[in-house]
Amino acid sequence: MIRFFAFGLIALPIVEIAIFIKVGQTIGLFPTLALIIGAALLGGVLIRQQGLSVLTQLRNNVSAGRMPGKTIADTMMIGLAALLLVLPGFLSDFVALALLLPPVRSWIYKSLASRVTVVDATTATYRRQDPAASRNEGVIDLDDEDYRPR
Repeated sequence: MIRFFAFGLIALPIVEIAIFIKVGQTIGLFPTLALIIGAALLGGVLIRQQGLSVLTQLRNNVSAGRMPGKTIADTMMIGLAALLLVLPGFLSDFVALALLLPPVRSWIYKSLASRVTVVDATTATYRRQDPAASRNEGVIDLDDEDYRPR
């Protein structure tokens, strides 16, 4: 897993530069810069809109007593989109703008949720069957008169 992460850190800037050069050769320097700046501005507007919507959903889920799993996942994906929008480049902007679309986030959440099991620890109860069996053999319990303070 660490190898893929390291490879991604090296490959992403190379791919972004290659796409940037190709687009710049095709449409020119100023239209390319305008696209990058336009994507950042559009992303900022979408992040604000989607972020406020997700915070409202989170507040409603918590007040209703429901597990806000999907809302938390949406918040994480919007945060990742914000990080990707800060990086200059077309590939990162494309992925970021895709993450800002609710259907894409729902699809990612459903595909990840099918692989995760959630356990609610607040409803679990633990009972000892035999108190003597729970004691460790190496533990010695002392009374107050069995030791003296230094």
